[in-house]
Amino acid sequence: MKKLLIILCVISINTYCFAQKNKKKNHEVAPINQSDLPVLSPETIEPISAETVADELQTPSWKDLWKFSGTVGLKVSQTQLINWSAGGNSNFAGIAYANLTLNYKKNKIAWDTNLDTDFGVIYSSEFLKPFRWRKGNDKINFTTTFGYAISPKESVKSAWFVAANGSFKSQYTIGYNYLEDGSRNKISNWVSPSYTELSVGINWKWAELFSVYYSPLAGLVTSCTDSVLRPIYGVPIDQTATASLGMTFRAGITYAGVKNLKIMTNFKLYTPYTDKDQKFGNFNVDWDVMITYQFLKVLNVSLTTNLKYYPKVLFPERPFQRVQFQEIFGLGVAYSF
Repeated sequence: MKKLLIILCVISINTYCFAQKNKKKNHEVAPINQSDLPVLSPETIEPISAETVADELQTPSWKDLWKFSGTVGLKVSQTQLINWSAGGNSNFAGIAYANLTLNYKKNKIAWDTNLDTDFGVIYSSEFLKPFRWRKGNDKINFTTTFGYAISPKESVKSAWFVAANGSFKSQYTIGYNYLEDGSRNKISNWVSPSYTELSVGINWKWAELFSVYYSPLAGLVTSCTDSVLRPIYGVPIDQTATASLGMTFRAGITYAGVKNLKIMTNFKLYTPYTDKDQKFGNFNVDWDVMITYQFLKVLNVSLTTNLKYYPKVLFPERPFQRVQFQEIFGLGVAYSF
């Protein structure tokens, strides 16, 4: 009996030792050979662009996000006006003007704002008293566009944006039409008329040179606070404003490829869906062109043209609806930045 117990104890001890040895072997890590490692090649490595590195490793300052540029100046000019509803006369004039642009760009967000404004007076001894001082130029054009990029980052020069646009157009003071008999008729006033437009659409930009904007959903509010002028601009006599829903198209070019030369042009169309007095397809037209050349640091020569056609703007003489055109050529002092 004792021999049997001794034999069973010896067998148990050997079994335990063998199990511990196998367990230890199972926990050992097998050596890794170089051939077992993955092979990296240029095809399997995704390139990282400099733009991505800059976005992730650098925090841009406000100077990198915002860009402010423009031209302000004062000039003596020769002015030619044809059917210009805001008022004025053809003669020599002094004009103060400004064209200012503020741009914001961060990642996929772009915000562009522009103010194009001027005011000028005319003096001529040939004018009948007491109207020898007259308004020659008067313009307020304000536009702002906020966009979110939807095009891939690979598109370096061109980009597509979902955009919202707002604009305001008016004049500062009263404008008159002067008659040959020495009398005058009031044809404009502060926010009489004014045109406020809000729209949502698609904006395409090519570098800093060219842009196109289209909106199938645009609202236009025509305001006229002066009740005397409301019939001229298609506003009901008992209302201060009228609104319509339509579509709008805008194209713009800004060229500064030659030193000291700057060319800017904007072309805009609007046609309403819901206006009973203006059928769909009968467009409001705005086309502005500004060419400036600066020399001797402060002297500036410029040519500005403005063309308008608004079907609801009526003139007392036939034909009632006319193309309005303004041309300004002048030499003066200006500062560009």
